[in-house]
Amino acid sequence: MASDILITKRKDFLPVTDELETYLDEFGRHYSLPASYKDLLGFTESYPLDDKNGNPTHWASVLYPRDRQDELYPRLTSIYSLLRTGDLHAVPHLFVERVDYCEFGNSRPFRIRVVNQYNDNYDHFYVKTADASRVYGLELEHLLSPNRINYLAQRNTLVEEHIAGVPGDVFIRDHLDRPDVNKVRIAKEFVKFSERCFLRLLGDMRSYNYVIDITPDFEDVQYRVRAIDFDQQSYEGRRSIYLPQFFKENNPVVWLCGKLLNLPTMNQYQDEERSLIARRYISEHQRITALLQIMKNNPREPADKVAQLARELGEYHNTDAFDRCESMGAVVEKNLEVTLGRHLV
Repeated sequence: MASDILITKRKDFLPVTDELETYLDEFGRHYSLPASYKDLLGFTESYPLDDKNGNPTHWASVLYPRDRQDELYPRLTSIYSLLRTGDLHAVPHLFVERVDYCEFGNSRPFRIRVVNQYNDNYDHFYVKTADASRVYGLELEHLLSPNRINYLAQRNTLVEEHIAGVPGDVFIRDHLDRPDVNKVRIAKEFVKFSERCFLRLLGDMRSYNYVIDITPDFEDVQYRVRAIDFDQQSYEGRRSIYLPQFFKENNPVVWLCGKLLNLPTMNQYQDEERSLIARRYISEHQRITALLQIMKNNPREPADKVAQLARELGEYHNTDAFDRCESMGAVVEKNLEVTLGRHLV
């Protein structure tokens, strides 16, 4: 079973450089946003937000002075429209019902709840402080995983769409032991998810940093594990940070994998995932190469963490290929090349 792993609680924010901003502009991620993260910090009151069962959450709903709210909320619906349709004009029948703030985690995000006044349907999006490592994580998820990611950036502000699904900790607590849950498929998807995280070095996938996307199929139910937090993209030095099975919060699923899957089956699922990632890597090679080059050109991560991760990955893969890596971008690039191996031929 996994044990506690020490992670930097408040990692240093890596600046969004001019080179990265040019990349974002080229691929349709960079926009002049009507409101910034700083604009949302002007709230004057807050109160704790409970879930629908009355349990406390890490979120607090925030309140703004009336004149400030009247000026800010239309700008937020304009951002939502831009995120969803590419059109900056606010949609008259959409309104902001609530703005929530979370001090838990590195990004201290705001969550905006937007409601359609005609049918009361609602959606959420998030406004965060832009951090280059988080942008790298979003881009690598978009390019190498089966999931498409919709986000916008402007220098110091990052806007992300809501990723739907049952939070991993809630799924483990309330769903995992249900008789109608296909536990073999859950175990399979966790193995594949773990492989995706390790290949592109996305860390800190504790149960509250991913969701379970549940899709009814014609005979059963399909599951997909999706990351929702990209703060720890290739930042920490320990290899175990990038393997979800080493976090104690995931122990119930890890135990399930050990019970229901033998080693040849796990190896099969890992190999299947590597093959799929290799196809995406080849098809998006030019864009991935450009992103990795930006990461290598701006090695802002702590040098001791880079050296530690390069050393541990070299020992794990039994190769000296990581010895010359001087940035996390180089480490990610080499880990992809070494792990995918024959799939890239």
